[in-house]
Amino acid sequence: MIKVRSIPSIYRNVKRWTEILSVLSKYGLADWLSQTNIEFVKDRLKAPDGEVLARLTREARIRLTLSELGPTFIKLGQLLSTRPDVVGKELADELKQLQSSAPVDPPETVRRVVETELGQSLEELYGEFDLVAVASASIGQVHRARLKSGERVVVKVQHAGIETKVNEDLEVLGGLAQLAEQISDFKPYRPVANVGEMGRSLRRELDFGREERNLHQFASLFKEDATICIPKAHTELSTPRVLTMDLIEGIPVAESGLLEAAGIDREEVARRGASLYMQMIFTHGFFHADPHPGNIVLLPGNVIGLLDFGMVGRIDERMREDIEDMLMAIVQHDVPLLVRIIKRIGQAPPQLDESSLSNDVAEFVGHYATQALDQFNVGGALTDITQIVRRHRIMLPAQVAMLIKTLITLEGTSKLLSPHFSLMEVMQPFHRKVLLSRLSPARAARKLRRLYMELEQLVEVLPQRVIQILEQVQSGKFDVHLDHRGLGPSVNRLVLGMLASALFVGSSLMLSYDVPPVLFTQKEPLWFGLHNVSVLGLVGCTVSLLVGLRLLWAIGKSGHLDQKVSK
Repeated sequence: MIKVRSIPSIYRNVKRWTEILSVLSKYGLADWLSQTNIEFVKDRLKAPDGEVLARLTREARIRLTLSELGPTFIKLGQLLSTRPDVVGKELADELKQLQSSAPVDPPETVRRVVETELGQSLEELYGEFDLVAVASASIGQVHRARLKSGERVVVKVQHAGIETKVNEDLEVLGGLAQLAEQISDFKPYRPVANVGEMGRSLRRELDFGREERNLHQFASLFKEDATICIPKAHTELSTPRVLTMDLIEGIPVAESGLLEAAGIDREEVARRGASLYMQMIFTHGFFHADPHPGNIVLLPGNVIGLLDFGMVGRIDERMREDIEDMLMAIVQHDVPLLVRIIKRIGQAPPQLDESSLSNDVAEFVGHYATQALDQFNVGGALTDITQIVRRHRIMLPAQVAMLIKTLITLEGTSKLLSPHFSLMEVMQPFHRKVLLSRLSPARAARKLRRLYMELEQLVEVLPQRVIQILEQVQSGKFDVHLDHRGLGPSVNRLVLGMLASALFVGSSLMLSYDVPPVLFTQKEPLWFGLHNVSVLGLVGCTVSLLVGLRLLWAIGKSGHLDQKVSK
């Protein structure tokens, strides 16, 4: 049920609720019609672009639903496309087609937003500013400009009113997630937690200040590397709603003809780009999380230019070590180690079938064990392991899911440059570095320092906690709270059985002692020896028998009537 504190938000967003439920009803009806043989009705429901909904796949209908619901839901779909462990590979692939295009704001609106955010007129801020956007996405739009110093830049301007719209939609999504949490089929996927996580990610994208900080951090990490170009952010011309950064003009990765004409060594660029990402992931733990072809351009001299730093991934040292162990376990075909790592990284359900999981992992390892290193399909392996995780309802942390998506996208982009590219060959030297780093004195010193700090904190806290417990025990205030899960139905049946038994015993006594009022008061007994039958006793026995039969039927329906308890 929706919580009481959610009612004000429902009332506040009643118009948006109505719009969303109307769209969901239409696509839900189309989903039902697609399973029927009512051919003449199927063509009645159509998408805004004229597609017949009932004749599309379920995944395509979900994509169109999110697209019709607007920018927030499109972003939600794009985030879900990175979580095949939650929604499945088929739906994740379909959601990758979502385009976050949006109508451009008129020039006067753009001028007002920029001048309000930066506190000066456009003419005072920039030497030139093109009010006609070159691109528009769901969160903002991009304009070309020139600084007073003559540098060419691009300016990202947030759409007017988009923050209010997103917050309103996220409130509605939170309500829908609470409803979904009550449905047993959806509960294992933790809709409330996932919507909360995606809401945080979406709100981070609304803050252009985060992207500015990401640009500064990447520029600092790779300032000595002349083979990579990262746009410079201009802090004095940036706010949470406006971001000014250098314009990088290069050749898109997909333009093979232009790359050949410019003399770009595509194989070298593919290998160096992949090595760059391995360095981001396994050395810095901070990586550009969207390496699709539209976010990478190539400049003269085989220089790699990265664009769009709104989506980045961060993994701490412990998580990085777990991922390194997982990749090494795949390469070394170590099934028990891979199973342990999957259970350690992910959140396994209480009813996890470990034997089935081990069999699936063994089959997975056996399939990829026969692949040569230069032909090893990293994307396929990660996709398959994700499907195994989803099949067993193991929830991966968001950062791990983002890393898997990044590696799969990176391999696809690299193969676009060089069809014979092997990501595993690039990763192999990093495996050796990982093994050497595990034995390094610096790593051992870091672990010892962390262990010392934890032990120091424990020593400081433990005596005080023990004293508090002893004081509570001495004063009689020490309570032990037990959380009994799944005992509700059993306790209800036990109580009902005891009541039925007590009612039957009491009614039998009333029948035995002819407690008035009575029936059949004749001197001679009637059928079945009935004579002076207590009405209350007869009614009580009948009710107790009916309750007993109902209780037996409920226990039998649950499947636990004669089931043996497994030890």
